[in-house]
Amino acid sequence: MKAMLSTAAGGPETLEWTELPTPEPTKGEVRIAVKAAGVNFPDTLIIRDLYQLKPPRPFAPGGEISGVVEALGEDVTNLAVGDRVIAMTGFGGFATHICVAAMRCLKVPDDMPFDEASCLVLTYGTSHHALKDRANIQAGETLLILGAAGGVGAAAIELGKAAGARVIAAVSSEDKAQFCMDLGADDTIIYPREMDKDAQKAFSKKIKEVVGPKGVDVAYDAVGGAYSEPVVRAMAWAGRFLVVGFPAGIPSIPLNLTLLKSCQIVGVFWGASTMVDPKGHAENMAELFQMYSEGKIKPRITTSFPLTEAGKALEYISDRKVLGKVALTVE
Repeated sequence: MKAMLSTAAGGPETLEWTELPTPEPTKGEVRIAVKAAGVNFPDTLIIRDLYQLKPPRPFAPGGEISGVVEALGEDVTNLAVGDRVIAMTGFGGFATHICVAAMRCLKVPDDMPFDEASCLVLTYGTSHHALKDRANIQAGETLLILGAAGGVGAAAIELGKAAGARVIAAVSSEDKAQFCMDLGADDTIIYPREMDKDAQKAFSKKIKEVVGPKGVDVAYDAVGGAYSEPVVRAMAWAGRFLVVGFPAGIPSIPLNLTLLKSCQIVGVFWGASTMVDPKGHAENMAELFQMYSEGKIKPRITTSFPLTEAGKALEYISDRKVLGKVALTVE
């Protein structure tokens, strides 16, 4: 087998295409021949030792993959050789083969392409957990999404619309705004790439103009940094501000705003939630597969790279050039 290995902390240029022994599944595991891997922002962090998960080196990044089961470990009864599956790997997915605990695998429909399968679980799983479990979003509410053109943001647009919400996509450029409108967003707001105090005030004012006097019922923040506070200032009474990610840095929010708005700041740690509440996770995934079959959601893969160009894919993510999702394919 071959893999793109991180042998030292650093950027995408540090990854090395390496030949390794093909692993054998241990008890409770399956070996998967990887067909595609989703590329996500945490992959850019984990190779720099900036993520909460710090695997021992050498390791391959790659937290979600799709492929075909080709070997079973002892006591595996829920899968068979030849099954098409999705697996959440945490890391190790940028490889031609990987062994994964069978309980972390889900069978996928025969008509779901491998690249779409590899880009479904993390983004839609995160956004579905956020909007359904953490925000309890309701039909008719207003949902504002920061970083709406990225993977989790694009998923949140589709899931927000499926829930009957009015969806406002906040992005950094005209092309991203158009992408979000094509996904079904009801309105868009373009924010500047540099956010000083004056820009913060202007951003908050623009949100209030677009949303209306009631304010934002649910905010989905996949950006962080200086972009968060203007959104909190535009929250509705009893609104829910979802903390999803920090590519722009960890924000500092005056907590008096939460008192004045009587709003909540709600953490979203989807990966941990799948372990804490596996039954709820299984129910959410079943709902996502149903929505996929009904055409309500569909991973928007706008760029693909071969596995050997994983470094380029990570650069693309780091530079915030992504519309929707990026996938790696394995020939």
